[in-house]
Amino acid sequence: MMSLSEISFSTTVKRLYFYKLKANVGIFSSLVLLQIMAILFSLNGTGQMGTGGMGFSVSVNYYSANLVIGFTMLWAFIQSIMLTTKSFRYDDFTFVTNRVTSNIANIAFLVTVSFVGAVLALLTSPLLKVVAYYFLNHEVLLETSAFYSPTEFMIGVGATSLYVLLFSALGYLVGTFVQISKIFSVILPAVFFATLFLEAREGAGNLLASIISALFTESSFALFFIKVGGSVLLFFFLATIMSNRLEVKQ
Repeated sequence: MMSLSEISFSTTVKRLYFYKLKANVGIFSSLVLLQIMAILFSLNGTGQMGTGGMGFSVSVNYYSANLVIGFTMLWAFIQSIMLTTKSFRYDDFTFVTNRVTSNIANIAFLVTVSFVGAVLALLTSPLLKVVAYYFLNHEVLLETSAFYSPTEFMIGVGATSLYVLLFSALGYLVGTFVQISKIFSVILPAVFFATLFLEAREGAGNLLASIISALFTESSFALFFIKVGGSVLLFFFLATIMSNRLEVKQ
């Protein structure tokens, strides 16, 4: 027989999760606006090439959802940081909750928004191609199809969801550090930009470049899932452990 504490724990997590979905439904409006902005930036093409000679010229524009996905990852990173702030944490204590139930509900919420963001981002790719074909006076669209096959779409949603969730987990970890001590709001950006500067001066092949290459250029989906999924679990685990140092409202 399931104990009362076990029932109470699962019920609290579920109620807190659905409360977060209802209370934060407005963040999806900001996501859509940000993705529309990314679509407008993408109308010039995410890549270009051209050639010509002897009275002819060929110009090729590439259209993809890459920029939209990038904006979505940035959105997820920011929203995850917001989720760790005091105003959001204290809302959790409307319920009978603790640090563990709060973190589990937050992670479930971030998984959900990452999935929704990934689906919306991928749907902009065929939209971009349709707009380019009908409204931008492109005479030829070199593509087998403007739309995904079911298999391509499912793989794309899985991979994109993991990327968005990776930035969500990273944002959640960064936000947790900042809530522990405000000095991290200075230290973490300083370390990041200092690393960028040093690696740009010394050239490729350094730590940050290696990490980016390992996560974003993996050709095997199985290895990609292990690398990104493992990073997500690590970030959430560290954030959960560190959150125990935050003050608990009784």
